[in-house]
Amino acid sequence: MRRRRFLQAAALGTAVAAIGIPGLDRPRASALPIGIDEYRRLVPELFAPPPTPPSHSEVIVVGSGFGASVAALRLAEAGSRVTVLERGLRWPRDPHREIFTTDLLADGRGYYHRTQFTGPTGIPVWCDDFAGVLDVVDYPHMSVWRGAAVGGGSIVFTGVMIAPEQRFFEHVFGDRLSYREMTDVWYPKVRSMLRLDPMPDDIYRAGEFAHSRRWDADARAAGYEPHRIDGVWNWDIVRAELAGSVRRSAVAGESNLGNSNGAKFDLTQNYIPAAEATGRALVCHAHRVRAIGQEPNGRFWVDVDAVDPLGNVLRSTTLTCDRLVLGAGSIGTTELLVKARHTGSLAHLDERVGRGWGTNGDAVLVRSLAFTENFTGDQGAPSASRIVDESGMPLSLENWFVAGTAKDVGMLASLGMTLDPTRADVVYDPGADRAVVNWPAGAERASIDALRAVQNRMAQAGNTYPGAEPVAADVNASFTAHPLGGAVLGDATDGYGRVHGHPGLYVVDGALIPGSTGTVNPSLTITALAERNIAQIVASRG
Repeated sequence: MRRRRFLQAAALGTAVAAIGIPGLDRPRASALPIGIDEYRRLVPELFAPPPTPPSHSEVIVVGSGFGASVAALRLAEAGSRVTVLERGLRWPRDPHREIFTTDLLADGRGYYHRTQFTGPTGIPVWCDDFAGVLDVVDYPHMSVWRGAAVGGGSIVFTGVMIAPEQRFFEHVFGDRLSYREMTDVWYPKVRSMLRLDPMPDDIYRAGEFAHSRRWDADARAAGYEPHRIDGVWNWDIVRAELAGSVRRSAVAGESNLGNSNGAKFDLTQNYIPAAEATGRALVCHAHRVRAIGQEPNGRFWVDVDAVDPLGNVLRSTTLTCDRLVLGAGSIGTTELLVKARHTGSLAHLDERVGRGWGTNGDAVLVRSLAFTENFTGDQGAPSASRIVDESGMPLSLENWFVAGTAKDVGMLASLGMTLDPTRADVVYDPGADRAVVNWPAGAERASIDALRAVQNRMAQAGNTYPGAEPVAADVNASFTAHPLGGAVLGDATDGYGRVHGHPGLYVVDGALIPGSTGTVNPSLTITALAERNIAQIVASRG
């Protein structure tokens, strides 16, 4: 087995070398720069000046991800003038142009002001310092991934949107939230808005999804019954990719760093344009919020920098609003709140702000095929199916593509999520002027053990091998793409996201979720919870 693993890793290294990543054998600070002029040529729209927000707004929404986009649309529909402040860029779509970069040959379009990154499959990249779409921040013992673009996390996620099982949901939320209300009203509302459905059979049978079919077969051999899962993909565009009438993107493993042709039905195709169509919502990209506070008269203030794609500050200003909605994601929202508590700019924040943060039990799992079993061509990005295991710590595995390679190199990948009870605090570090996640060292060990047991069962049943050493570990839980908590519903806020002590201040994103969404991707629950909470806020006028 060790020899086969070594040969598999060697095959991966050979494939990478053949594609040609300069400096892979001798890392240096900038081994794959292509230069700012090239980004200007490829995507000139990114260099247009961002809109200028009004000095005062009825509502300011910080962020433009799942919760923030819901808030912007529903408040604008209710008659409020809304300004959306998004730190990332506004990316266009094109059926034939390469708008976004790829995982394997990622350049500055991929990462938000980060020049080196090694993904879960162990392949490093080096690139220019640029305002790419994925922000990766390393904290002690945990790395956090989050979106940095108009559309937030919807730009960089794999499109899976499913509800958790009732028993897992109630384990996480207790009596804070009604599962019946969510499944009867709010999950269906989001499913309709985002046109969710599972992968059709004709796409599942395509050569680019051979890895999905093999994954399902291995799961069945191990005694599981995979079931199809909903996603936001526009399957007609995926079919057009397979037919060759538009540029290959989804079927070529493009998702984590954006999907160029619109095959992924992200928020820039639904909630955000719907909000703008009201005529009462202005989306201001490239506006980075530094601090928030409240004046004695009750108005809120927001310190913000307008920045160019290189991170240079174009202008700094202080905006005001009557109501302030925080939708900058678990890390972004919590950072603004813990900083405001430290400085006293929000003097009445609950002491529980910053608590209840978790990783959703995230991990990436990799298996190697027998050395002679390599598939050919690409691994498509959309996920087809999921299994659940409750033999130990409850968990799920999703049929995934090998992120970071796109090309098939004889590996199968899974995205794992456990019902991990570990929670951490988010605190403000005044010296660094940033939030820090105090994740305990080794806290993910129980999750790794539970996931490894299922992985090994599937590996044995399918005649595959855990991991692809020395390149990729069998289970990697050193990061989370689903950070949750920090301003937990019913603790730091009331039952509808109103922040205690500051009327008119709301949280609408993953910061509300107590560290887990019950072994599923959080996006559906975050969006549905935002729909629920904003409906109540609009109905009660505050």
